[in-house]
Amino acid sequence: MKYKTVESILDRTLMGYDLSPDEGVVLLKQTDSSAIASIRSTADKLRYTQAGDTVTYVINRNINFTNICEQHCSFCAFRRDDGEAGAYWLDWAQILPKLTDAVQRGATEICMQGGLNLQAKVNGKSLGYYLKLVENIKQEFPHLHLHAFSPQEVQFIAREDGLKYVDVIAAFRDAGVGSMPGTAAEVLNDDVRRILCPEKIDTATWLEIVSTAHKLGLPTTSTMLSGHIETPEQQIEHLEKLRQLQKTAINQDYPASITEFILLPFVGQEAPKPLRRRVGRDQPVLADALLLTAVARIYLGNWIPNHQPSWVKLGLGGATEALVSGCNDIGGTLMEEHITTMAGAVGGTCMEVETLQAAVTSLGRPYQQRDTLYQTVGG
Repeated sequence: MKYKTVESILDRTLMGYDLSPDEGVVLLKQTDSSAIASIRSTADKLRYTQAGDTVTYVINRNINFTNICEQHCSFCAFRRDDGEAGAYWLDWAQILPKLTDAVQRGATEICMQGGLNLQAKVNGKSLGYYLKLVENIKQEFPHLHLHAFSPQEVQFIAREDGLKYVDVIAAFRDAGVGSMPGTAAEVLNDDVRRILCPEKIDTATWLEIVSTAHKLGLPTTSTMLSGHIETPEQQIEHLEKLRQLQKTAINQDYPASITEFILLPFVGQEAPKPLRRRVGRDQPVLADALLLTAVARIYLGNWIPNHQPSWVKLGLGGATEALVSGCNDIGGTLMEEHITTMAGAVGGTCMEVETLQAAVTSLGRPYQQRDTLYQTVGG
């Protein structure tokens, strides 16, 4: 009987209906291999109708400009205190060669995020530091798309400078930031956040900042950190909040919205010990990640058509499997990445374009370079 329920849920989604939260939970709780195979193949069919057969990728460079951070998230192996061994804060002379190298390698996007560094100020203002960073980049490379500064960073700057979120986001937009990463979302449930990231912004603040970005014409991505302490119900609650956020942006005709959804499975190898012990494993469980990837496609696909796996967290093999479980994009070249790598991920930090293309070709699917906002680049 249970399997019939799964079948009837999947049939409805193939007719274009949105999953209800209860139906989403039913799908996530399946343990029968044939039911899971049906969920994944349904997600693959929906991927085809919602996003087509071509797998897209972006040539980008990731720059984590500092790991000095005032917060102590329980999953983070990246952060350091100022003065601690391994702490760093890149200055312009260290950032410029990274940008030059990225442009020489064909990058269209620079992704910038960093720790919450209380010393990162210009004339006593946090916003001044961030704007100077943007200004320097846009001056040297006006054509680069700057995908930068998470909702957490927006809240940090607003708090430090006594500003409203709208002021910070508008200043970023006017300085040349092209889009905002939807990171710091982790799981959008405050019970989970109290354990995972007690000092981080709460769910309502994350949603408010992302919605404000959409109103101001700044597109965002969306993410979910999965596979640690959260339940299937909490995973669906997260997806439901993202779907409502996107529906609001579309129905209210905001000038921007969410461009993509990225699942980020938890890597615990180097994570702080209390959470690592609680989770009980070092690397993501691929089967769990693929089921959640499939359910996310089914749940969000009518509203957020682009879905991307994290090859950094899953490895290229896992990310390739995600392309037949609902994903239509394989992400970016990154060129360097420190946050997940310092957590002990095995996926690596740089992916050559040819390697990404070969992974797509192995599935018999075409590939296409895109920009940050999913416009085609090149022929």
